[in-house]
Amino acid sequence: MNKKILSITLLLTVGLVLLGYKFREEGMFPLSEIHKVDLKKAGLKIEPNEVYNPNGISLVDALVNVGGCTGSFVSDEGLIITNHHCAFSAVQLASTPENDYLNNGFVARSREQEIEAKGLTCRITDSYEDVSDQILGSVANIEDPAARLQMINNMMKNIAADAEQKDPSIKAEVSEMFIGKTYVLFKYKTIQDVRLVYVPNRQIGEFGGETDNWVWPRHTGDYSFMRAYVGKDGKPAKYSKDNIPFKPKKSLKVNASGTNEEDFVFILGYPGRTFRHRPAQFIAYQAKYVLPYTSELFDFQNATMEALGKKNKATEIKLATRIKRNANVMKNYRGKLAGIKGIDLVAQKQQEDAALAEFINGNVAIKAQYGDLMANIDQLYRLINSDANRDLWFSQVYNSTSLVNVAKNINTFKSNLAKQPIAQKQAYFDDNITKLKQTLGNIYNAYDIDADRRIFKRMMMDAVAFTSNQRVTAVDKIVNRGSNNETMVDDYINDTFGLTKLKDESYVFNTLLKSLKSISDYNDGLLLLEADIARQITEIKPEKDRRDGILNKLMGDYVNIKEKFLNKGFVPDANSTLRLTYGYVRGYSPADATYMSPYTTIKGILEKGSTGNPDFYYPNIIKELWNKKDFGPFAKKELNDVPVAFLYNMDTTGGNSGSPIMNANGELIGVNFDRAYGATINDYAWNESYSRSIGVDIRYVLWAASKIDKADFLLKEMGVKL
Repeated sequence: MNKKILSITLLLTVGLVLLGYKFREEGMFPLSEIHKVDLKKAGLKIEPNEVYNPNGISLVDALVNVGGCTGSFVSDEGLIITNHHCAFSAVQLASTPENDYLNNGFVARSREQEIEAKGLTCRITDSYEDVSDQILGSVANIEDPAARLQMINNMMKNIAADAEQKDPSIKAEVSEMFIGKTYVLFKYKTIQDVRLVYVPNRQIGEFGGETDNWVWPRHTGDYSFMRAYVGKDGKPAKYSKDNIPFKPKKSLKVNASGTNEEDFVFILGYPGRTFRHRPAQFIAYQAKYVLPYTSELFDFQNATMEALGKKNKATEIKLATRIKRNANVMKNYRGKLAGIKGIDLVAQKQQEDAALAEFINGNVAIKAQYGDLMANIDQLYRLINSDANRDLWFSQVYNSTSLVNVAKNINTFKSNLAKQPIAQKQAYFDDNITKLKQTLGNIYNAYDIDADRRIFKRMMMDAVAFTSNQRVTAVDKIVNRGSNNETMVDDYINDTFGLTKLKDESYVFNTLLKSLKSISDYNDGLLLLEADIARQITEIKPEKDRRDGILNKLMGDYVNIKEKFLNKGFVPDANSTLRLTYGYVRGYSPADATYMSPYTTIKGILEKGSTGNPDFYYPNIIKELWNKKDFGPFAKKELNDVPVAFLYNMDTTGGNSGSPIMNANGELIGVNFDRAYGATINDYAWNESYSRSIGVDIRYVLWAASKIDKADFLLKEMGVKL
């Protein structure tokens, strides 16, 4: 940081203190760190042990991890509130052209009408335990980086397996809190039967579409309701009509009065991944390779799938979840890329690392231990960058082309089958064929042959252009047959996709997977291609393992020495474990002479709807109700309108979708669903000036449920009085 920027920062900080401005540092605090945060001073009105109490019931017990998102119980009958986009895949699977719940929404007015949310489970954090000493002690004398990392991974698995053996009712995982440094054993309860209860019309739940995604002001009713079920004995059980609603230890009280600007708020949730404790080379790698490659690939995929969906309603529904996920990642990555460039994050990190190197070299004892650290990090990333394009291609090829993914799973099954003694082959087939069918079924749910062909060609042509040290053997076998590479690729795809029977889901399930002999005997061009891809991935794996092992040790050392340099501990990067973040309802200024208010209203929906953009179409009943000022008890007096969405300066990332936003009394006042565009960089850096998260206001949820979808029974179940 140069002197001018430092001076401005100091002046700004002093000014904010004098004005009584509530400032806060970044932090997605693990449960183990909550006691280090002065939540009462920040504005919490209940006791901290009411938020988290390892020896009793607290708000944490109302939290669930559902489908990679966060949700919360809002009744003692297992009712869960989360985001619309978190239920999207389950709604898609339940939809047909005749019953288009995806676009029209869904309301179950009785328990019998609730629909199975296929593919979704609920995971509840039961307990946690630091096992760092146990894991790191096991590798204290291992020098080889790949062997060291392998031992760490094995210990993580063994500790989790041992915990599950001691208590079969839980699912255990060891999570790496600080890479190469800190490890925590988490125990979870998993509810297998989840059902859709209420999903609003898509023009409400996804209002603004991709036009507004990652953008403020926002007017999206991004909410949905599900219900958790268990067996009659109260234990987790697979879907059955005989199951009963789950009784959570704790459910959140809904406060229909919402919030005001500068109110203290906090979130409990399961944020995904952040990378704030990484060196400049990591950020540069993201900016040069990961972010542009992935966003450009997903942009192509979506353009292809959207064009095909316009021709056929069934295809549109089938590809909807994949398109939505791609679009979300694509815009997020482009926001991150813009953010990295906008604040020159690579240069900032380089300055920080230079200061760290100077600190290391300025102390004889520290230099003796860490003197080569910065040079070793730089050397490792030179290696990582040298084949980054091929590495990213391998990471995306199976997700990009459904039939290649089908081929991968069939080849893996056949390979494992071939390893079995003759007398045990049939038993292996019988024990594992159901799981294979489930996996393939999930792939076919989002499969379209024309999309596959076009996206596969894109992947092939990308590989054709790679440098000589990054060749993909499977692709070179095809293009080496002639000088016109694109023609060769086209001919190969036409021949291979024309002949393969993997494109026929019915054949795969009813013939190919019918018997041990039928799957053992089957082969075709796609299986051969995938085998070549898998073979090369296996060949380069030892080198990747070696690099990962080195990185694990270097990053542990990097955090250790940085803590010494700054003389403070860090909040671990997010890793999908339960975290708390707090802040205040607050607007911001994303550009000169521009201030963004922290609330939007129904009036804004009508204003956007007048632009003619189809992303802003809304149900006519919204305008009718607004014109009559039929807001019920859900209007915000100062706005003379119903608040739709609101802003706050909490520290969130992916996985916080669906997280309950709670007030100072621990009451539900909103559901988190997004960040402002400038805050997509949160994964790498957080700053109060631009980091804003977005939630749907509970008043809009309740208003839409009551006035639009006539779901007053849900309000009653949640204890909300009309």
